[in-house]
Amino acid sequence: MGDPALLTLRKIAGTDLMVSPVGLGTVKLGRDKGVKYPNSFTIPDDQQARRLLDLSRDLGINLLDTAPAYGQSEERLGPLLQNQRNHWLICSKVGEEFDRLTGQSHFNFTPEHVRFSVERSLKRLQTDVIDILLVHSDGNDMDVIQRYGVLEQLEQLKAEGKIRAGGMSTKTVEGGIETLRRSDIAMVTYNLNYQDELPVIDYALAAQKGIFIKKALASGHISSEHLNESATTDPLQASFDLVLGHPGVSSAIIGTINPQHLRTNVAAAADSLSRTDVQNPIIK
Repeated sequence: MGDPALLTLRKIAGTDLMVSPVGLGTVKLGRDKGVKYPNSFTIPDDQQARRLLDLSRDLGINLLDTAPAYGQSEERLGPLLQNQRNHWLICSKVGEEFDRLTGQSHFNFTPEHVRFSVERSLKRLQTDVIDILLVHSDGNDMDVIQRYGVLEQLEQLKAEGKIRAGGMSTKTVEGGIETLRRSDIAMVTYNLNYQDELPVIDYALAAQKGIFIKKALASGHISSEHLNESATTDPLQASFDLVLGHPGVSSAIIGTINPQHLRTNVAAAADSLSRTDVQNPIIK
């Protein structure tokens, strides 16, 4: 018998997509070079990856976050999701490319590359549509938006039925708000250590747009491994209380490949939601 589902789907504001309040990040399924995590890790084999996805599904997760920049993540997810594709919302990206030989990334936001990247992702993921496509910003959000017209390109891809929603994984407040003005979803950093992008989340709530949170646990620097048992506040619980306590947040992405960490994180998220849903009817 599998783990009980602890999460209930909620609507991404401004779309018809129903998403779990916690999503699974899949960097560690495909890339172990040039990543900023506190501990080294081994990329899971197919059997381990399949068990992780099964556990995620059992716990109520339906959002998978991937990208071409995540090495072999997309290529591995394609076969792993066969016969269960309808359960999942897949969020992929365009803009950042990972060179598997050098372990380095570079960026390309031209219209030609965006279309090439989307067609490649569709093939790798073995699917007809990418549910959510985000631009992988290089940090120069406004330049990317204004110089290349990438958000307009995403609108065109949506009109063609290749994606269902679009937006940008941003790094600035100005870029996050501009993304929400022009598209459906912004992915922003928000955690106990960094809250500079809170105005983007506030804007999303007012404008009824979607927000995904990256680095909700500070890329693993806030985790159950580092809890002080004598502390009055559990940092993991406090992290989810902060992130999921904001009614503008659609989902928080966590990137663990450890099944027990996944269970612990989802339990903490569910506990936070049990204490905030009454006050936040928007996220029910």
